[in-house]
Amino acid sequence: MDIFEFALKMEEEGRDLYLEIAGMSADKGIKSIFLSLAADEEKHQDVIRKMRKSLPEFEETEILSTAKNVFEEIRDSGEKIDISEPQTDLYRKAREIEDRSVKFYEEKAGEEKDSGRKRVFGALAAEERKHYFLLDNLIEFVARPETWVENAEFNHLDEY
Repeated sequence: MDIFEFALKMEEEGRDLYLEIAGMSADKGIKSIFLSLAADEEKHQDVIRKMRKSLPEFEETEILSTAKNVFEEIRDSGEKIDISEPQTDLYRKAREIEDRSVKFYEEKAGEEKDSGRKRVFGALAAEERKHYFLLDNLIEFVARPETWVENAEFNHLDEY
């Protein structure tokens, strides 16, 4: 399997998991985050398909600012979110997939001789790092909503 096929499979695995989680999510804000993550993975697949033939343009997503707005809406509504443990386990699984993706794209960027492809692999790694960061914050938010909300002024979802 070449690197493009492997990357496509990896992105597909992430997209499918995000769609599964979105389907399980009763909270519309959480559901929207996972649908956005799934859409990002589809965009990544498009970039990878195009990269096979030529060098595509890569547009950074707005996933962190979108998620930040959702978290703020949930916090401001005062509603308690009830997330089951199996669903939280899926969040952790998704975070592991993102971690593997970051490492894969960073490795490929380091190996790539073509500066354009190196840039695209680096951009994909940065996007997957954002996803990891978002999932990490979501897990913390679900596990300890009182603490997360108390410390909300520390702005857990800063862009990086």
